[in-house]
Amino acid sequence: MQPLWQLSATALVAGFKEQRWTPVDALLSVKQRLAAINPLINAIVTLAPDAEAAAQASTQRYIDAKPLSEIDGVPISVKDNLLLKGSTSTWGTPALKHYIPDHDELPVARLRQAGAILFAKTNVPEFTLEGYTGNPIYGVTRNPWDLSTTPGGSSGGAAASIAAGIGPIALCTDGGGSIRRPAAHCGLVGLKPSIGTIARGNGFPSLLLDMEVVGPITRTIDDAELALKILSGPDARDRLSLATPRPSLIPVKSILCVTAMDNAPVDKNICMQVEQAANTLEEQGLIIEYGALPIDLTALNAVWSQIGQQGMAFLAQKNPVWVSQASPSYQEMATNGAFLSSTTLWNGLNEIAQLRNQIDQLFEQYDAILMPSIAALAWKAEERFPNTIDNEAVGPRGHAIFTGWVNACGCPALNMPTQPANNGQAIGMQLIGSMGSELSLLAIGRTLEKHINWQERLSGLWTAQNNENTQQPNASTASNL
Repeated sequence: MQPLWQLSATALVAGFKEQRWTPVDALLSVKQRLAAINPLINAIVTLAPDAEAAAQASTQRYIDAKPLSEIDGVPISVKDNLLLKGSTSTWGTPALKHYIPDHDELPVARLRQAGAILFAKTNVPEFTLEGYTGNPIYGVTRNPWDLSTTPGGSSGGAAASIAAGIGPIALCTDGGGSIRRPAAHCGLVGLKPSIGTIARGNGFPSLLLDMEVVGPITRTIDDAELALKILSGPDARDRLSLATPRPSLIPVKSILCVTAMDNAPVDKNICMQVEQAANTLEEQGLIIEYGALPIDLTALNAVWSQIGQQGMAFLAQKNPVWVSQASPSYQEMATNGAFLSSTTLWNGLNEIAQLRNQIDQLFEQYDAILMPSIAALAWKAEERFPNTIDNEAVGPRGHAIFTGWVNACGCPALNMPTQPANNGQAIGMQLIGSMGSELSLLAIGRTLEKHINWQERLSGLWTAQNNENTQQPNASTASNL
């Protein structure tokens, strides 16, 4: 029989219902996989002390034929910037090294109420403001496809763990591409929902206003849809969620395919694979138009970094001890943000408002937009960003040119794997839709899943890992779990 840790959430639940295995069995299998592979990748940083008891309770519910939901009993990890009751939640920063919250953040609570087994926390960069994953507490996380490279960030621990088989679903956040890019670098499905689709609250302060949303990283489209079904819905504690349309299935016929952004460098492997995926969709009857994004992002790009700086300045004012113990680069961000004027912030908010109007108009012409999720292949694990792409020098956000604007406009986006690069590294593309179109994006993703069949690649990765004796890198916390 296939090991339970290799199964999707939907497959696990089918087995629970038929009593072929139990949630206790599933959790044990996932933890055995964690013990075997986490020393190599350093993806999981904390184990939840109540997971076994939760699995036992879920097992009894299936015996009684009274599961709480379609996700009852499924082992799910939680990103370390989301509060998980009774488990260390550090946000990757030294001042919170021993912080154990006494409550769940809203989306975490919704999973717990649905019977999910919240078994672990995944690694993040400090304050989740980087495109790689490493921090002063837990060290660097590595990509299962190539241990010398990064899984991206800031949901790098989540993506690395799912690709390695440590659970089928990871709960994550995306404030500038932090679900989509790690999912791309690890050959996974990553869903960034519309603003307000998944209610937020009772967590750490927001550094990116309403642009950071919660969503899942999974190995299958079905699991992403399952997670969305459980997590979405209004909550009075998040007013945005009260006004956001519920995810719906909107017919998609025309797609704009964009493979470049303002002449910025993009790895040729990525462009080629995204275009091949577009050809696949065209063969399935969709209308594909190739061209540039007809929106000028110059003004948004100019203010994007300032929003993060002002977020850090706000955090320094609200929790000065946290920032005083942070790494110097984040202290510098806070200082720079404090000197920015209110006019600067207002200009940024105005640019975002204009962008949201423009994207609404664009979706009157196209049903969806297809573009890469990443501009660069995975780089060295210890480096914050690649210095060059396609032999051209780039700055800290050069690898992330395709994602941040989607957060600003608030639309949903789905990362899906393409075929790999020539060197075997994973590549991902994102499908972007209008507000509330998550189910439409997932439907197209399901079509691509059948033709690209990325599950076979993951199975091959796991077989190779089982057959190889890979040298363990430094900065692993697995022995301390």
